[in-house]
Amino acid sequence: MQTVIERAKTYLTKPKVILILAFLIGLTLLFWFCLPKPLFKSPTSYVIDDQSGQLLGAAIARDGQWRFPYNDSVPDKFKQCIIAFEDKRFEHHPGFDALAFGRAIRQNMLSKKVTSGGSTITMQVIRLATKHKRTIWNKLLEIVMALRLELTYSKNEILALYGSNAPFGTNVIGLDAASWRYFGRSPDKLSWGEMAAMAVLPNSPSLVHPGRNRNILLKKRNLLLHRLQQLNVIDSATAALASLEPVPDRPVPLPQLAPHLLQRFKNDHQAKPIGDTRIRTSINATLQQQVNDILEQHHQVLKANDINNIAAIVLDIETGATLAYAGNIAHREDPQMESDVDVIDAPRSPGSTLKPLLYASMLHNGLILPNSLLPDVPTLIAGYHPENFDLGYDGAVPASRALSRSLNVPAVKMLQQFKYERFYDFLQKAGISTLNKPADHYGLSLILGGGENTLWELSGAYADMARVLNHYDKYKGWYNPADYHNPVYSYPESTTNPNLERSGLLDAASIYYTFQAMEEVMRPGEEMLWQQFSSTQRVAWKTGTSFGFRDGWAIGVTPKYVVGVWVGNTDGEGRPGLTGINTAAPALFEIFRLLPVSRSWFEMPTGEMVKVKVCRQSGYRAGQYCDDTEDMWIPKAGLKAPVCPYHQLVHLSADGKYQVNGNCESPDNIVNKTWFILPPSMEYYYKARNYQYHVLPPFRPDCGQAENGNAMEVIYPKDGAKIYVPLEADGSRGRMICNAAHRVPGIKIFWHLDDQYVGTTQDFHQMALNPPPGKHILTLVDGNGNTINISFEVLSK
Repeated sequence: MQTVIERAKTYLTKPKVILILAFLIGLTLLFWFCLPKPLFKSPTSYVIDDQSGQLLGAAIARDGQWRFPYNDSVPDKFKQCIIAFEDKRFEHHPGFDALAFGRAIRQNMLSKKVTSGGSTITMQVIRLATKHKRTIWNKLLEIVMALRLELTYSKNEILALYGSNAPFGTNVIGLDAASWRYFGRSPDKLSWGEMAAMAVLPNSPSLVHPGRNRNILLKKRNLLLHRLQQLNVIDSATAALASLEPVPDRPVPLPQLAPHLLQRFKNDHQAKPIGDTRIRTSINATLQQQVNDILEQHHQVLKANDINNIAAIVLDIETGATLAYAGNIAHREDPQMESDVDVIDAPRSPGSTLKPLLYASMLHNGLILPNSLLPDVPTLIAGYHPENFDLGYDGAVPASRALSRSLNVPAVKMLQQFKYERFYDFLQKAGISTLNKPADHYGLSLILGGGENTLWELSGAYADMARVLNHYDKYKGWYNPADYHNPVYSYPESTTNPNLERSGLLDAASIYYTFQAMEEVMRPGEEMLWQQFSSTQRVAWKTGTSFGFRDGWAIGVTPKYVVGVWVGNTDGEGRPGLTGINTAAPALFEIFRLLPVSRSWFEMPTGEMVKVKVCRQSGYRAGQYCDDTEDMWIPKAGLKAPVCPYHQLVHLSADGKYQVNGNCESPDNIVNKTWFILPPSMEYYYKARNYQYHVLPPFRPDCGQAENGNAMEVIYPKDGAKIYVPLEADGSRGRMICNAAHRVPGIKIFWHLDDQYVGTTQDFHQMALNPPPGKHILTLVDGNGNTINISFEVLSK
């Protein structure tokens, strides 16, 4: 013994020991790092599930395979079947089964050909990952790598790797994809017969193919069922019944409940590849199908008018999560329908759907009160001439009613006061990203659809406002900037400690009054009768119609949900009657009827309000001459709003028939009275729609000129206007229609153009003029000698 040790010492010199140790360390490192990383690199299918895990849709992987991402959940039936069929000692061997390997060698020698490989499930995972050819050297290498795999992976993880990457015939890889392709269900819902068929497929995927060689598949499946019975995994009755089940015939189509959301997820993941290509979305599959059905029903009606496309989205207010995402109708068989276009994410002209955001901003900044009178008269601003949808004018209209009726002229007047640059900045802070040109490019047309927005972001902006209002009491009057965010299609992680601020982008009171105004809109076909039924939801909603009848919008809000609908043609073709109220609103309320009904409404945020006296007639803060007032809660910023400018103190004769002054009447005989007086242009239209409006009595003839300002006003054109008069069919220059208003009925107005008399009007003050291109001066003189001069320019082209 001593001689052997002495010889070893002589042989194992220090360099040799170092060399041996280095070899052993290298061998250990080679063993440890022999596994590829990541183990599987093949591209996977994009897959979306609903909130409960139900498959909504999937797209084939870029290599043409149906390969779902790795699933760490292995159904117990598959585990029992695959172990019984492929590797009965799987739970006990270290990755290599010497008994099975020896038996395979003996069988191959007896048959003089390869009939069995003796591979364990772990070794098959290695072969699937490395794509080794079947050689002796590769078999030895697989044994080593299998031993290494077992060191750091549990048996369940190895089964999951096998189930996710085994071939199941044709271009189907993995149990998940195979289960849906062959049975139209998830693996956990397969029967014993169906799961046994799945377990035998990877053994010979090219030979055992659903749709052909079905007898071979049936025979192998039944042998496995018999083996499961022998192992007491299933009883004889279960085995007998399972053997009667048919084997899959041919692949079945995968669900396509939300194809546009699937494409959106695919695009998002490719732009920012975080996580795998499967996602559990916030979509409710049942609601998604019902929304799809509603859109299809409306599509069948709308396409008779060559309106081909319709989209809808349903959002949860609290989280901003998407509950239904129908980006378009589903008619891929008809290319003219362009149903692959996801309209939810397509920039389109929003029509009037931005008006609630402007109204709320005006309230938030104290520029108006909820019912402040706004001018509604013919308007020309820097060459821009907005018109109401009905081409009529109210003269003056409460701001809340202007919103509920979606009047264009008051909206433009508000934006002119608020400044379009300021509103542009507000929209960007509110999450609107589609306004990619400078504010000057849009100008005042921004409020009437001059820009482009998406249904995704607009619906999200409405949800943001509702979320802020819902959270007002929760945050005890503070504001969370994170409440403003675009919608999401998976449930976000909740934040436990939000960074609260004392003020927000919009205050809760302004949002509350905005929704109050939006609730007063008359619903299509219901004529306000919905308010008489306690089971009907309270909904604040807004429609929009783009210029040229190209887009119809409807977006509705409740304390819990937002629903948005768009109708139109993806190619931008306009159609007669394509308005938000006629096309999108009916679908909107059908979708709302799918949602849980609740009559609860937003809580009034009185902590963000103050109670002041408000003039009933003008909606402004009551001034000293307002004699009909009411106490009203208004946003705190409303304390900055101006007092009523329309109530004045007038001096009347004793009989009240004339205005007088101290020059023509004794002070003892003068009656002082407050009077609601609108400017002549507003009064001209207002008195025709409001019978209770009393026009000021004229001045008594012996009292001379009025002391309370000019009773005459030019409605069109405005001072400084630039006007283009179009050519007639015969090529001659057309005429421009000038319009004026006078407070005194029956009085005459004498019209002059460039100091040349052109005519006289009485009662109805309109004059058709034909001025040549260039600058002009229009002069009006009334019967009392009052004079108005305005300048304008006629453009040649």
